[in-house]
Amino acid sequence: MTTVRQRRVGKGTEAAEDQPSEETNVKPDGKILPGPPGGKLWSILSVTVGGIVAISLGLLTSVYVATLHENDLWFSNIKEVEREISFRTECGLYYSYYKQMIQAASIQQGLHGLVYDNKTESVRTINILERMNVYQEVFLSILYRILPIQQYLEPVYFYIYTLFGLQAVYVIALYVTSWLLSGTWLSGLLAACWYITNRVDTTRVEFTIPLRENWALPFFAVQIAAITYLLRAHLQPAQERLTLMAVFIATFLFSLTWQFNQFMMLIQALALFILDCLDMLPTAKVTWLYIIQISGLLLVCVLQFFNSMILGSLLISFNVSVLIARTIQKNLKKGGLLNRLGKLILHVLLVLCLTLLINKFIKKILNLESDEHIFKFLKAKFGFGATRDFDANLYLCEEAFGLLPLNTFSRLSSTLLFYVYGFVLFLLTVAAVIVAFRNLSFFSSISGSNQVHLKDKMEEYTVTLKPDAAYSLVHTVLFGCLALSTMRMKYLWTSHMCVFASFGLCSTEVWKLLLKCLHLYTSQRTQVIKYSIPIITLLYISFKFWPGIMDELSELREFYDPDTVELMNWIKSNTPNTAVFAGSMQLLAGVKLCTGRTLTNHPHYEDKNLRERTKQIYQIYAKRAPGEVFGILRSFGTDYVILEDSICYERRHSRGCRLRDLLDVANGHIMDGLGENEPDLKPSLYPRFCEEIKKNLPSYTTHFTRVFQNKTFHVYKLAKHK
Repeated sequence: MTTVRQRRVGKGTEAAEDQPSEETNVKPDGKILPGPPGGKLWSILSVTVGGIVAISLGLLTSVYVATLHENDLWFSNIKEVEREISFRTECGLYYSYYKQMIQAASIQQGLHGLVYDNKTESVRTINILERMNVYQEVFLSILYRILPIQQYLEPVYFYIYTLFGLQAVYVIALYVTSWLLSGTWLSGLLAACWYITNRVDTTRVEFTIPLRENWALPFFAVQIAAITYLLRAHLQPAQERLTLMAVFIATFLFSLTWQFNQFMMLIQALALFILDCLDMLPTAKVTWLYIIQISGLLLVCVLQFFNSMILGSLLISFNVSVLIARTIQKNLKKGGLLNRLGKLILHVLLVLCLTLLINKFIKKILNLESDEHIFKFLKAKFGFGATRDFDANLYLCEEAFGLLPLNTFSRLSSTLLFYVYGFVLFLLTVAAVIVAFRNLSFFSSISGSNQVHLKDKMEEYTVTLKPDAAYSLVHTVLFGCLALSTMRMKYLWTSHMCVFASFGLCSTEVWKLLLKCLHLYTSQRTQVIKYSIPIITLLYISFKFWPGIMDELSELREFYDPDTVELMNWIKSNTPNTAVFAGSMQLLAGVKLCTGRTLTNHPHYEDKNLRERTKQIYQIYAKRAPGEVFGILRSFGTDYVILEDSICYERRHSRGCRLRDLLDVANGHIMDGLGENEPDLKPSLYPRFCEEIKKNLPSYTTHFTRVFQNKTFHVYKLAKHK
């Protein structure tokens, strides 16, 4: 098992608003009036300073996570095999394709090896570019080959520095989003500081570098920043077109780099749908965003050789359904309150039915079953019946797919982030409810130009919520629900939590709303509070967490996993290059990266045939006859099988969630140990394979010969007979 041990060596303000409000100096026809020369100069100076601060914080974050990675593993000092083992589970699988492209005789041969790959899944040839989101590895490997940097920078450092560099993009995008929402770069500074001080809950890039989300989330943050700017009022046509292009590029890159992109953008589409129905966003801009999502995903589909899972995604079905339903219901936003509520209910039902019908039709035509395990998991997770499905239970028993732990909130509260977030969320939710009710009831019966003028007049007396703030509110609520239900998705929420909380703390609208409710509102008081409280918060964060960050950066550890290193070295030295290995998904990803040997299965689980194959391979940990296990392994061309004591005698999970328990239940067998079993489960006729094989009984030695063992791993060579 990979561990990290202590290294055995010595420790070597602003005074005014940065930007004018969106409504300042605007003619009735929408044209912007020029401001005073002094104001323009101050605006340029403020934007320059804010931009420098944003870039500086982004680069500092990049250096910070890179230093943590080096200090934690002593990455610069360990051997190449140890560096590769540190890319755990699926991270190692993705990095192996970068390594494969680097080591190929030419770029063309490297691409051919990915398109016609017969080493990732034995006795099958698969298209890696179709099955997996690895275009980033392809692009990076080509870039490394053509740039004159080979003599100065090892391939692995080029790879990890690129990922750490993307963290700079991530932080800058969060900073800019908060700045756009609040109108002051002080808000962006606070968002970036919260992101850094809450690093445990906002990112895991320093120890899961090649993970797809570490590539994708920076582009998602850029997309949100672009959407925030797009939703501002009074944009010039050229500005709007450029912003739409930025949204499209960011959406495309996000979709290209992560297989779960469609589910994240579906939540985003739901946020747009809700706000559009409540007349809180401009319909034309929402339509463009729907189209961008569809076109970005379809472009990725083409690049992934028409991956059927993309075509059958709920996102495409939903967006198409919304556009069709809107065409059918042309007068959706006219009429009184009850009339509009009735139309909205009908609209929602129509969109839901169309989405299900279109999605069912596409999956029927394409015979698509690649994502069925996700829906089985969701069905079981939310209590729609117990399941014995092996794949669903494999997800349910992993902590990453469980509910968000309560200690997350205590950590977020220690930096004041969660307290501020809750405060801002409450105020803006109240404002959103008031605005939505007003839109549905009061303004729905007033025509075009009269409605605009009446809204302008009413803003002096009523609660308002700008479109960009409304989108940010619904976005954080929906992704918050996702994070609460699935811990692995918390990084989508916590990063935006930093943006949302900092925006609220620096927002004129939020403080104006609160002070008016308390009958304490004056313009001067609002400005003082708007700047003083964020500055006090920044000082608190700095004084409390700066010493801890310095201690963290001074703590030196080193990578230590001698058993896995010994296994990988033995495989490279004692087995032919064409040998086929079976074992756990997580370990085999490392086997492919470190040794280049052929695998029977791997951790990229988004394929039905692979899931069925993995379940069969995992019978090595079930109660099965040696002849049956041998037959299964030989059917996949297996030459060697690796057994892990950490799985065979697992104690990490409780009874019912150990891998051997999941296999027993799926096979209809009673589980080991004290505890209840379902009444229809029966004792197995055979002992557990991974335990019994170590006794060297004749029924086992006929098929399997032990060729390697250490404290963690046992490798058996399969006999050649069938």
